[in-house]
Amino acid sequence: MAMEWRKDEYTISTDRSRLQVSVIQDYLVNGSYWAKARTVEQTETAIANSLCFGLYLGGSQIGFARVVTDFATFAYLGDVFVLPANQGRELGKWLMEVIIAHPELQGFRRWVLATRDAHTLYEKYGFTGLKHPERWMEKAAPDAY
Repeated sequence: MAMEWRKDEYTISTDRSRLQVSVIQDYLVNGSYWAKARTVEQTETAIANSLCFGLYLGGSQIGFARVVTDFATFAYLGDVFVLPANQGRELGKWLMEVIIAHPELQGFRRWVLATRDAHTLYEKYGFTGLKHPERWMEKAAPDAY
């Protein structure tokens, strides 16, 4: 069931039908460092298989984040952004507060994410370096960031 949060003139919603895939795709390809080669089909598949959080000003989407999870033990936070014209209003912080407090995302053994430049933001919500990096492995694509 979709949930919604309001703050001043802004809304966060988990209703996938409200997502503006063209806005998300444009940011990922032209504004991110991690998804420049992502196809619209990959973005649509990622959305279909994630718990998504759209950030809106009126009817316009201005931000996004998604959580890939089994809803029991593990969550991966990805594709987090607020469009540049809307940054500086603490909307990214509010988006993170909503995600971390979401009732279906509680009690996990572990959350993970990857970031090149937003460590300070995520540390405010309990993220740290890997507790046991010697236990983690990855199989990255040759062009992975």
